[in-house]
Amino acid sequence: MTSFNKVIMIGNLTKDPEVRYTPSGTAVANFGLAVNHRYKQGDEMKDEVCFIDIVVFGKQAENCGQYLSKGQGVIVDGRLQQRRWEADDGQKRSRHEVVAQSVRFLSKKQSESHDNDSSGDASGEESQDVPF
Repeated sequence: MTSFNKVIMIGNLTKDPEVRYTPSGTAVANFGLAVNHRYKQGDEMKDEVCFIDIVVFGKQAENCGQYLSKGQGVIVDGRLQQRRWEADDGQKRSRHEVVAQSVRFLSKKQSESHDNDSSGDASGEESQDVPF
């Protein structure tokens, strides 16, 4: 059976990216993303927020660390991953996160109103299109 693991999200950073380096020198950036879902319940509009952990590698990680900050809007394209480990107290732990293949930066105007005036991606390039 064939498998498919693809995630595309638009949201706002919940914290500034933290950039670290592996022993081999590869940059790794971690940040949180808040993705909002608005729905109607009866006559009332409700907001639901999902908080997602994002991890980015390489040059994109360095660009995220340099150019992104808390509150900024991004489009993340990647895959879902589960990490498992054993804590110091012996308990087994797990966490789901998105491993980003690309992070597209949204301008302040786009992150507030979702217009298509301008955007950039983690490579620092400017772009006029949204991939969907």
